[in-house]
Amino acid sequence: MTLSDFHFDLPPELIAQVPAERRDQARLLVLDRRSGDLTHTHVHALPGHLRTGDLLVVNDTKVIPARLFGRTATGGAVEVLLVRPLFPQDMTRRAPTPPSAATNEPATWLCLGRPAKRLRPGRRIDFAGNVGAVVAAAQGGGHYTLTFEDAASGKALVDQHGEIPLPPYIHRPDGPLPLDQTRYQTIFASVPGAIAAPTAGLHFTDELLAAVRQRGAEIARLTLHVGPGTFLPLRSADLCEHVMAAEWCEIPDATAARIRQVKAAGGRIVAVGTTTTRALESAASEHDVVASGVRWADCFIVPGHEFRVVDALLTNFHLPGSTLLLLVSAFAGRERILATYAEAIRRRYRFYSYGDAMLIQ
Repeated sequence: MTLSDFHFDLPPELIAQVPAERRDQARLLVLDRRSGDLTHTHVHALPGHLRTGDLLVVNDTKVIPARLFGRTATGGAVEVLLVRPLFPQDMTRRAPTPPSAATNEPATWLCLGRPAKRLRPGRRIDFAGNVGAVVAAAQGGGHYTLTFEDAASGKALVDQHGEIPLPPYIHRPDGPLPLDQTRYQTIFASVPGAIAAPTAGLHFTDELLAAVRQRGAEIARLTLHVGPGTFLPLRSADLCEHVMAAEWCEIPDATAARIRQVKAAGGRIVAVGTTTTRALESAASEHDVVASGVRWADCFIVPGHEFRVVDALLTNFHLPGSTLLLLVSAFAGRERILATYAEAIRRRYRFYSYGDAMLIQ
């Protein structure tokens, strides 16, 4: 398969610019991946499609205001998207820094930045609040390491002057709207570190969670800090050439234990989102056991992948030719997903981050 096998034409007016008035009012397309049968409903009806004993696993990452704007000494404008802090341990070991070891905020961050001509190594960037930083190195592919004058000033800059990094297909010429501050976060969001929302989780409300539990299903959490690995486009027609950028992930002991118990009892693991799916599949052993702990999630899921953990998937509708479309195609089959997307387009479902949802089971 090549990248062209995952193309479809999407009318631009179907790209959602604002969320549904209420989170669980978004439409829900339910796909039976074995029969191909489709059911058209709304997210608030999700509990009726679950089973007693199901375990929904959600991603509790929180989007940080990681988009910053600065200027060079000559006045050139620069835009920076902070991806993740770089602790000394992260630079010398493959294992990421666990929260217990991160006692101090680092001054150096991995970031995406533009324009490249103004982000040469050694160049100083001045940000709001008289905060300065130096481009420490160029990492390639639009990535840089940026070192602030001190860690405290960098954190204050993000907290006071950073913008929520909405995807470019959500048009905000004057910056994020007030509604984006809350609606581009899930109700589970509690662990800061993401630069994009785990969008399937945006549909949940407290009332919906209560209905899920009343149905006899449970909720468990993990954390995957959504980074460039989730949204950067595939640049080669040959899928084998793509290397998935690793993202920081932690699966609590309690979540891993509950997954084992549910699996042993014959229940289903319902992943809320592709980020949750990648976290679980990255942590799965050859014996289908999910390992707890902190790791880098770098699993590139394409058709042919053997799913070891996830039995059902709640997700939004994704971009043509994206790693996310490849993942859902791996879960339900390329032809079936493309046919389902064609039906969703015909019925005017809304696509992408603020769009409607799809349950594949």
